[in-house]
Amino acid sequence: MQNLFFVDLDDTLFQTLRKCQHSVADVDELTPRAYLKNGAVISYATPKQNRLWEFLAGAGRVVPVTARNFDAFSRVDLDFNQAAILNHGAVILDEQRQIDPEWQAYMAEVLPPYQSSLLEVWQLVQEQARINPGLLPRLIEDFGVCWYGVIKHADADDAALLALLPLLQNHPAIVAGRLYCHINGNNLAIIPAVVSKANAVQFLLARYVQLYPGLLTVGIGDSKTDQPFMALCDYAVIPGNTQLGAIFREL
Repeated sequence: MQNLFFVDLDDTLFQTLRKCQHSVADVDELTPRAYLKNGAVISYATPKQNRLWEFLAGAGRVVPVTARNFDAFSRVDLDFNQAAILNHGAVILDEQRQIDPEWQAYMAEVLPPYQSSLLEVWQLVQEQARINPGLLPRLIEDFGVCWYGVIKHADADDAALLALLPLLQNHPAIVAGRLYCHINGNNLAIIPAVVSKANAVQFLLARYVQLYPGLLTVGIGDSKTDQPFMALCDYAVIPGNTQLGAIFREL
């Protein structure tokens, strides 16, 4: 019998120092977990997150499911030894950290029409960034492919990103459903409709179920884009003080 955990990373197993402040009184309690390219710490785990990681790592197989690209994922200080889902589900890596050829072939077939729509919307994003220099837009490329776009704010002004959201949602490509927007704190992503964590998890689940009859699966995540992949699992776990946690508190 096997246990399989599909786990989001940022805001689930660790988060920025700003988001840690509601959980701990002393920064010395925090453990560095993710780093910038210059080596500076960008994200930390609280003692409870460390306990969760120790439990998961000892109880079964852990598959990270993250928006991070390969470079950002490689700067996470956690010992993952299973497959990994990156770029909101656009990329799957095997246990040797090689790109999964079957999934890559599928994405290469379905993605191109959606990429052109992304570039159309990105022109609007760049226009808004010229008006508001605090907006920091970036197209996310990995393995030679542009997968999605993300906008942050230099001062972590969540309200500025929320103000931008209706303008983007009225773009014809998003109205038509070729792209979708996801906002969570200081992170506004514009993603092709064929790219989703749920699609990638479903693909891997089909493999694991064949390998391990009676497999128990658990999905763990903090945001609205995590909910669809969590719903594919036998059980779902939601951290408190997160986007999904707030929704459940209101039910």
